[in-house]
Amino acid sequence: MRLTIALLLAAQTAFAAEEPMVVAAQRTAADFSLEELANITVTTVSGRPQALAAAPGSIYVITNDDIRRSGAKNIVEALQLAPNLQVARTGTTSAAITSRGFNGTLANKLQVLIDGRSIYTPTFSGVFWEVHDVVLEDVDRIEVISGPGGVLWGVNAVNGVINILTKSAAQTQGWMLSAGIGEEGSFAAARYGGKTENGNYRLYAKTLRWDDQRNPAGASLRDGLDRIQAGFRSDWTWGRDSFTLQGDGYSSTGRQVPQASEFEGANLLGRWRRDFGDGESVRVQAYYDWSKRPQQDLATFDLDVAYAMRPRGAHRILFGGGARHARDEISNSAALAFFPAEKSLSSWNVYAQDEIALTQTLDATIGAKVDHNTYTGTEFLPSARLAWRPTNEQMAWAAWSRAVRIPSRFDKELFLPGAPPFLLAGGPTFQSEVAYVYELGYRAQPFTRLSWSATAFYHDLEKQRSITPGPAGAAVVSNDREGHTSGVEGWAAWRVTDYWRLEGGYTHQRTKLRVVPGGVDLQPANSIASDPSDWWKLRSSLDLGERWQFDVMARHYGWLFNRSVPSYLAVDARLAWRVSQNVELSVAVQNLFDDRHIEWAPGAEFRRNGFLRARLDL
Repeated sequence: MRLTIALLLAAQTAFAAEEPMVVAAQRTAADFSLEELANITVTTVSGRPQALAAAPGSIYVITNDDIRRSGAKNIVEALQLAPNLQVARTGTTSAAITSRGFNGTLANKLQVLIDGRSIYTPTFSGVFWEVHDVVLEDVDRIEVISGPGGVLWGVNAVNGVINILTKSAAQTQGWMLSAGIGEEGSFAAARYGGKTENGNYRLYAKTLRWDDQRNPAGASLRDGLDRIQAGFRSDWTWGRDSFTLQGDGYSSTGRQVPQASEFEGANLLGRWRRDFGDGESVRVQAYYDWSKRPQQDLATFDLDVAYAMRPRGAHRILFGGGARHARDEISNSAALAFFPAEKSLSSWNVYAQDEIALTQTLDATIGAKVDHNTYTGTEFLPSARLAWRPTNEQMAWAAWSRAVRIPSRFDKELFLPGAPPFLLAGGPTFQSEVAYVYELGYRAQPFTRLSWSATAFYHDLEKQRSITPGPAGAAVVSNDREGHTSGVEGWAAWRVTDYWRLEGGYTHQRTKLRVVPGGVDLQPANSIASDPSDWWKLRSSLDLGERWQFDVMARHYGWLFNRSVPSYLAVDARLAWRVSQNVELSVAVQNLFDDRHIEWAPGAEFRRNGFLRARLDL
């Protein structure tokens, strides 16, 4: 049994081997009023631009200024800012990230997008965080949704959605040079933005070298990497029409033994939008994404169309559809194989959503998506939300949704080892994992300098993945688990003075699973969900005059009992000096009061380290 579980875990991780700095004009975290922060425009909850304070969902927004002041060096470290995310670093750039439970190095119930392009892998279900990067200075915001988003974002958006949105080309004009060096490695990035007759563009290049992390015994994990990435974005406007074309390409070399691992990829995305006025618009988006990693070559084409109708009485209707085709090629080995080695995965969807103003203070949102995939056919994803705003400073909301995580190739076509007799095989009858999600939330700004948000949730889980005895002694992937996840999550912001802001968040959750009557699961119940029952985060942003900034973040995660990872408290600090209108220097220290801790096992032991950084805007 233990061998089977070890093989399962090994298989799932086998392939996972702002604005110019102007002293007088730059707005820092303490400069933004809570009213302005509450009115940040978000799009992930309802599919249309709306103020954060009016979004009927559990959403936290990481702004560009938040990222800069945190000293984050990559996407994973930026996501540590979200109080509704469990972020456990497993190595140099790899991580286990999720919301509302079921975390893993490939957390399979979290949908992740970069500028509308999904980076969720259909082969293993989840995100290979180590192969995705952006120029953090060009990120506009990261919208982090806790809970399902199936109507807009489809299958696999069960526990949450992360939407990473970069700035338009018009917001990134001129030169930006950024570089950093520290005990864990170094990076350098350059970006240039210019204008054309009807629009703007930017070009960028980035290179980095991250050193190996070490395990608690002091041995190197051989997980360092060298990476070069380049890309562009262009935005044009002609009357009512706007068009975006952007793309990226990268090449990474890992330091695994006995042979270094090569990772390559490229993507190209185009988006056209016509605004007819009075709230009516149409948007067409298409992208191509190609990635190559050891033993795998994956190419994906995606098309999406959305039409927002002009409001008709109390109704605001949004509908659309899309199609996706992926070609996955696996180079099988003696240790691991997929049969067939080459597979085409196709899907299509249609959806509709109606926002209804029932009264001046009460709104309802009803929607559904029909999503058809290669493995399970048609999935139905309905959702209903109710939002009540008794005053301009308060909103209470309730939601019900049905969400599914569809099978990946890992669930259906994996075989361990790569030739008979097999110890573990994909389940030909494996079905989608299903969650019926109930949420109740409240958001308020009782005082000018204080705002907060809280959400209670309950996920009723069916057909969860299990490992059952199969023919000829092989274990088979099946659906013999059920249960629930429940908890509360909340966060608050307090502007103590005009120059000092505090933010904090807390999450408490429990996952209880059981084997269905008549079923069998070879996995111990406590090995399925690698989640702490509690975690909290606290962040301080302090302006020391016009040129100096001091930021501190503390995050505490509870015990991961099934991985023997003790609870830990990590405190990071950053001191920045705006030398002139165009130059900023900063120094950041991670694990200020903790000389070492682990966040995931097996994984790296993270030690106290420093990082120097410089940014120049011209």
